[in-house]
Amino acid sequence: MAERLVESAERGTERWLPGFVLLSAIWGSSFVLIKVAVDAGVAPVWVALARCLFGASALWLVCAAQRVPVPRDPRTWGHAAAVAFLLNAVPFTLFAYGETQVSSVLAGVWNATTPLTTLVFVLLLVPQEKPTARRMVGLLIGFGGALVVLGVWRGVGGGVLVGSLACLAATTCYGAGFAYTRRFLSGRAESATALTAVQLTCATTQLALAATVVGAVPAWPGATAFGSLVLLGAVGTGLAFLLNMRVIRAAGSTIASTVTYVTPLWSTALGAVLLAEPVGWNTLLGGALVIAGVLFARGRRSFN
Repeated sequence: MAERLVESAERGTERWLPGFVLLSAIWGSSFVLIKVAVDAGVAPVWVALARCLFGASALWLVCAAQRVPVPRDPRTWGHAAAVAFLLNAVPFTLFAYGETQVSSVLAGVWNATTPLTTLVFVLLLVPQEKPTARRMVGLLIGFGGALVVLGVWRGVGGGVLVGSLACLAATTCYGAGFAYTRRFLSGRAESATALTAVQLTCATTQLALAATVVGAVPAWPGATAFGSLVLLGAVGTGLAFLLNMRVIRAAGSTIASTVTYVTPLWSTALGAVLLAEPVGWNTLLGGALVIAGVLFARGRRSFN
């Protein structure tokens, strides 16, 4: 009996672990792409809009190629609009604003608080997902690692504080969005590709309305920044949120949210290599704690 449970857990893990690792790499690189865009003068709301527009376009092309039907149930579109607001429109804008004040490395580290905010909303919205003691200890170990990467003992202030608060507000939205997706959207009969395309379409509409209010159309940012926005949208948003939907379906929202414990490893490495952002000894130690926390939270058996 015990052997069967172990084999079942291993098969369950095989379903979502490759997507989980790929998602962590994609989202980890997104912070560098955001930094390139905002440093080129693209306003945060336009960075967010470009992400969703290019992401939705890529997914609708996939739907057309695979002949995936467009969801017609108004409830699907309603839930997708709520998820879009929580997982895309608001946090994308907040992270882009945060990176006008802080480095991509620091923004990536703050992103690691998402599993803690997810736990709070999971308790409220997803009755079938119970946070076990093992999960909570693993999450706390990982969060402690994120704080070590950050070097909290040095303190933060000024623009760093404002940017950090914007990033933390974004992860709070992510926490609510992960839980809401699990409770109301990921279990629907439509394909993950169609659901994600609808979600990003709703986010594009929301951000387009916001962009007309808060700022004029930005000037041409240059080929490098524009290419970063296209890559950020098509891969860092379209493909990434499709993978995220599949991981949530296979592993649950709590485990899916722990991908943000791994993204700081990617964002830190890429920020250092591509943008020459500083990396200290604490990054290596904190990264080891992050990985340990994720593995501990995953546990010995699959999660619902």
